[in-house]
Amino acid sequence: MRYIEYGAGNSETILLLHGGGLSWWNYREEAQDLQSDYHVILPILDGHAGSDRPFTTIEDNTAEIIAFIDEHLGGNVLLIGGLSLGGQVLLEMLSQRKDLCRFAIVESAAVLPSRITNALIGPAFGSSYGLIRNRSFAMMQFQSLHMQPSLFEDYYRDTCAIKKSDMIAFMKANTSYSLKPSLSETSALLHLYAGAKETGQILRSLDAIAGAVPNSRKNLIPGLYHGEFSINHPGEYVQTIRNLLKEA
Repeated sequence: MRYIEYGAGNSETILLLHGGGLSWWNYREEAQDLQSDYHVILPILDGHAGSDRPFTTIEDNTAEIIAFIDEHLGGNVLLIGGLSLGGQVLLEMLSQRKDLCRFAIVESAAVLPSRITNALIGPAFGSSYGLIRNRSFAMMQFQSLHMQPSLFEDYYRDTCAIKKSDMIAFMKANTSYSLKPSLSETSALLHLYAGAKETGQILRSLDAIAGAVPNSRKNLIPGLYHGEFSINHPGEYVQTIRNLLKEA
């Protein structure tokens, strides 16, 4: 796994895990803002543009990041955030190591498997994968994701760089992930976020995670679609982090 780092001279570390199909630029503006006070690390999840190995499983990505934290960061960090697929990796990390971080922010993570959607991923991407390099098709897909227009070139470049096998692999992992019982043992103060305009699956997942972790705090943001909090409102996301850490 590869890592992009900001503010390496600072003592307290924040990790932010990007969403599926994106890359480290998901949190670029947050990292640029936070680097004055924190060491911010942006892992590039396996199988994504800029990564150094194919995507296998959420559990394998989890093991890689925990090993990195153990080797380079003394076994724990201040805060970890994650969006969608990155949020699932974060939940798995908290399940495997209850004291891995003091604070965690999970945004728009699905934890209720969909067997029908999972079964359709292979055929759907098998027939449409070639279209991702068509800019008009890519723009249509990009607009459906409700991301700020300035990110299109990042999105287009990195989507084109993802192999079909990796895209199918992480999409299937995303639609089949479920919570581990050990998550309830985490000592991290877990903050959960989702946009009010997200799918029913994400909203039900928000409730499921909150129910599994007694000390979690659930936040439903009016007017936002999937991933818009961190992607389109980096200033508010950073302020949320700063306020959270200030109250600690």
